[in-house]
Amino acid sequence: MLNSQKFGLELYENLGKVFYALASADGTVHIKEIDHLRSFIRSYWLHIDDIEDEYGSDAAFRIETTFDWCLEYDKKSADCLQQFNIFYEEHYNLFTPEVKRLILDTANAMANAYAGKNKAELIVLSKIEILFTEHG
Repeated sequence: MLNSQKFGLELYENLGKVFYALASADGTVHIKEIDHLRSFIRSYWLHIDDIEDEYGSDAAFRIETTFDWCLEYDKKSADCLQQFNIFYEEHYNLFTPEVKRLILDTANAMANAYAGKNKAELIVLSKIEILFTEHG
């Protein structure tokens, strides 16, 4: 597997983690948040690049499978956010302005999906924005 493709797959896996961190920040992942994530994957993320996984599927679907895995195994929001932060700091060059904007757009849509943004979600959103501002 090409190195750039490997990092592309890891990027999408880490996006699944950060979106899970946001959705689970308040202790509950609502179906509307999942629906918004899936909608954004199909409407926007599939068009970002041409990277495919080892099965020939668009790599952007790794966002959804990683999110679902975190949900199934009841991962902690803070742990997933920390893993995303580490990946971002090590590979910030993968995060183009377009990708950063789409991350924030997806996260905001998810946070607004169920009864608007709550305090826990606002904190996660702020941490993502600060990360993007402070590190490239």
